[in-house]
Amino acid sequence: MTVVAIQPAYGNQTARSHWRITLDQEVPFTESPHLGPLTPAQLDNLVAAHPTGRARFWGSTKVHDRGMDRLHPGDVVLFTGDSMVRGVGEIGVMFRNAAFADTMWTQDPAHGSWRNVYSLAAFQPTEIPYKEIWALPSFNTNDVFRRLRILEGDRAEEILQGLGIETPSQQQQLSAMESAVAAALASGTPVEPAGTRVVPVEGMHTPVATYERSSGPVHVHRAEALLVTEYVSSLHNPELDIQRLRTPAGITDLHLTGPDGTEIVEAKRGSAHRFVREALAQLLDYAPHSPQPADRLSGLFPSRPVDHDIALLHRYGIDCVFRTTAGHFERSAAPADTRDHMRKAWHSA
Repeated sequence: MTVVAIQPAYGNQTARSHWRITLDQEVPFTESPHLGPLTPAQLDNLVAAHPTGRARFWGSTKVHDRGMDRLHPGDVVLFTGDSMVRGVGEIGVMFRNAAFADTMWTQDPAHGSWRNVYSLAAFQPTEIPYKEIWALPSFNTNDVFRRLRILEGDRAEEILQGLGIETPSQQQQLSAMESAVAAALASGTPVEPAGTRVVPVEGMHTPVATYERSSGPVHVHRAEALLVTEYVSSLHNPELDIQRLRTPAGITDLHLTGPDGTEIVEAKRGSAHRFVREALAQLLDYAPHSPQPADRLSGLFPSRPVDHDIALLHRYGIDCVFRTTAGHFERSAAPADTRDHMRKAWHSA
């Protein structure tokens, strides 16, 4: 399971300098002065992961040795600073090498070299406000992430899902699983339960390992978050308790409780049929886990879906909410008798 590191990386002059040197641009690690301090194994691993001989890097001092030991190639790093997530990266190659670190960054006066070095197999600059993390169930408002934080298990999955982060390794795993299932079906052999076991890249969970870089960037799906923010701003209801709910089925985009009851909202970045179907499935999956029985389920879309897709939602008692102009939304409500009939099905686990 993917581990997530929240890494302060832009909050002071030193961090911003490091950012300019090794995140704004790639480092030519096969050239002087960077090449000399690398061990043969470290160089081999870096070249295997970054055949161009160039890569982005980050590092931490000895103070964070134990935290860094919990990370592995393929894990995700959120680079934070100035009240936002400024970049999202996927770890490529990890190793400890103070001399190599010193070719890139000036030593910390108190803790010395930034010796816990890792390359980034993929990196995407972002501008995600902290408030989007604070809205997730496991996080606290006004948490400014001053120190390296390692998230594992449910909390890691929550932040990846909640911020819409999808790494090349995750995309590659899904593709490999699909290919393995197709091969099993074509050959007539059994398919293992819950898909097919996928063997990880060799050495994926060792501190220094060969890392096969996946093609493609980190995807951070921002449209849904922006749509939710705009929708919430349009509600103008001080009595409404606006939260996100973590359930065994995943993270809801909105869980609204007020005088008119409880509503679960699932936002989508598009209004095509595939997104309507996804919203329908997720809402029905979330509903049984609401602390208060849901009175309304709603799909939220950036524009009006076609009539037959709205009818699909209505068939299950689900409202369709869509953006008309900036800051304005229209609701196509499901028939009340259908909603009343379906409500019992929503709440059955």
